[in-house]
Amino acid sequence: MSVTSERDDRSAENVNRTQEAILAAYAELIEELGTDDVSFRLIARRAGVGERTIFRNYATRVDLLLAAAAWIERRIFPRQDSPSIFDMPLTIRAAMESYDHRPELAHVVAETTMRGISGATPSPRRAMLEEIIDAEIPALGDAERRAIVAALAHLDSAATWVTFRREFGMTRSDIADAAAWAAEAVLDPIRSRVG
Repeated sequence: MSVTSERDDRSAENVNRTQEAILAAYAELIEELGTDDVSFRLIARRAGVGERTIFRNYATRVDLLLAAAAWIERRIFPRQDSPSIFDMPLTIRAAMESYDHRPELAHVVAETTMRGISGATPSPRRAMLEEIIDAEIPALGDAERRAIVAALAHLDSAATWVTFRREFGMTRSDIADAAAWAAEAVLDPIRSRVG
């Protein structure tokens, strides 16, 4: 490896560590103060970087919020791939319970999704759901496949958790039960068609 490429690798690693520190600090502050009261100065102080470093990585508050939402989903609410499409109700139940343990962060993820800020990005679980269905039920028609993937991707989201919590005042166990029940109802019509 040349000296230049080693230096480039180290530089990329430092940027990733810097972004990681900024996003982790932002997530901590969101839980402590809410999103409205977190300034770039506070984030910089918590992350141990200069305010300019934050602006170099995230030019606007929207850029920072989008990056934070993606980081929170990846780091705070990680998922294991479901081994079968029929295990999705269990996966969704676990997701609803994890959102309930970190409600401020679930709100950030949900708000970015519901506002359509990241609307151009496909649902992160869409490809996984399509792959599982193709493997388990290859004869499923396109329209039915699309409807099932859309329903499960929507159910398996922080937005669903926030809707159930805010609009219906449901408890953690009520939300997990309702989301898992809805996923079971979506899957019941195709159970007998596994290839």
